Amino acid sequence: MSAIFSDSSAATLRIIPLGGLGEFGKNMMAYETDDTIICVDTGLMFPEVDMPGIDIVIPDISYLLDRASKVKAFILTHGHLDHIGALPYILAQLNAPVYGTRLTLGLVENSLRERQLMAHADLQRIDEDSTLDLGPFHVEFVHLCHSVPDAVGVIIRTSVGNILHVSDFKFDPHPVDGRLTDEAKLTALGDEGVRVLLSDSTNSEVAGYTPSEQELEQVLDELISKAQGRVILATFASNISRVQQVINVAQKYGRRVGVTGRSMVNNTRMAAELGYLKPPVDGLLTPDQMNYLPPEQVVIVCTGSQGEPTSALVRMSRGQYRHLRIGKGDTVIISATPIPGNEKMIHRTLNNLFRLGADIYYDDLFDVHVSGHGSREDQKRMIELTRPEYFVPIHGEYRQLVLHARLAQEMGHAEDHTFVVEDGQPLEVGHDYIFRAERVNCGRVLVDGLGVGDIGSVVLRDRRHLARDGFLVVTIGLDEETGEVLLGPEILSRGFVYMAESETLIEEAKEVIWNVLETHDSTGAVLNHVHTALADFCYRTTRRRPMILPLLVEI
Repeated sequence: MSAIFSDSSAATLRIIPLGGLGEFGKNMMAYETDDTIICVDTGLMFPEVDMPGIDIVIPDISYLLDRASKVKAFILTHGHLDHIGALPYILAQLNAPVYGTRLTLGLVENSLRERQLMAHADLQRIDEDSTLDLGPFHVEFVHLCHSVPDAVGVIIRTSVGNILHVSDFKFDPHPVDGRLTDEAKLTALGDEGVRVLLSDSTNSEVAGYTPSEQELEQVLDELISKAQGRVILATFASNISRVQQVINVAQKYGRRVGVTGRSMVNNTRMAAELGYLKPPVDGLLTPDQMNYLPPEQVVIVCTGSQGEPTSALVRMSRGQYRHLRIGKGDTVIISATPIPGNEKMIHRTLNNLFRLGADIYYDDLFDVHVSGHGSREDQKRMIELTRPEYFVPIHGEYRQLVLHARLAQEMGHAEDHTFVVEDGQPLEVGHDYIFRAERVNCGRVLVDGLGVGDIGSVVLRDRRHLARDGFLVVTIGLDEETGEVLLGPEILSRGFVYMAESETLIEEAKEVIWNVLETHDSTGAVLNHVHTALADFCYRTTRRRPMILPLLVEI
């Protein structure tokens, strides 16, 4: 169907990436006209290795907050955290209707209830046949295969042409739920004309087609059929299709299935209530049944595939999970690939599991995971079906975006019709032009406990400094009238040297401080010179640079 728009309603379209371009996670894209903004996805990402203490990272929405009256909708493509995980934090600052499919909204509701935000959320259900009129935007949807059911691509009809935002997808001939990517609708849209295609770049380094979920079910069948004891499979809590596959195979071999881990329990309960998961007739196992049934009758699905410190599998690997203890004869399957930055945590968990004597299967050893993202042939297929005028790779680190753009160019797209952009770099689209516009304010907001955005680059720098070299606190008490030293200097060390074993070093450091006190009268000068002299001494004697905090107390 073609839509007719008046030129005055949206003569220019701005496409503004606020997350997910040049990085893995926190996907968020804004589409803006003079009077309307709609956002596709609001995801989070896991902290990188140089972010000590940070729990998650979410998009910086200051650009949207400055234009809050224009924001009309958040549209969600599917239920993975890198596409919906920031929504509770964003809705607390900027309230607008949220549109998503039934399962996606179910996963969102679980998250909002945890943060007591459901009362203020306006959640609107859509499906692949829905249409939305949002100011100058006429929005439609197309069903896509992914590793979670109910994924959709977003068709945005504007006065400057049709925009197709294809989030995570693949062309799976045998998806778990039996619903194929809607190639007919994509082809019809291509016949009508796609001005700009924005498409997932995650697997642009991987040749061929992404394997079918059916192939993974065959692997699970092989492993579960030969397992002697319990089978414990870790995957993402939102991977409802994977849970269904485990149930299908377990029933075949007379095993019962249980789930554990708070988010896994909540999501499977919700998916069963909505009809996206068909639990066994005899129900899922309780924690007691997981322990007391014969091991050869038990399969457990849990969280922890990314080595998250508080997840069920990680606590099992440490022997700290009260519901279950892993031991010899158990089979552990980690059905996920590492998210960049999580490799060390996953390897630590694997080492602990091997120490417990279990049989371990993970992606480096065995094909126990199938990606939900299309590989290069899937990506080519999307371009072939939709035949866009302009192509913009999204969702990936910079090298993946470049490789995806080059793939489009190999298929005949001119270099000036492919745009590799990163977060904060808008594209401006008119009737007869498209160009890179001036960059907008865009970055990362760090979430640490209950604090959202109160941890900045300076605090992170100090945390890295403390983690690397520790700190010294120097306390000096001065007579407030005469300036005479009445107390100290006292030195406290944490993470630099162990005081009981470094008495000589500490005494020499005190001598350095006394030399400064004897040659400087001004309080401000004393603080600065103590810091400088002590820093030089520490580096000269240890080749380390601890953080130094001199304190003067007037008595």
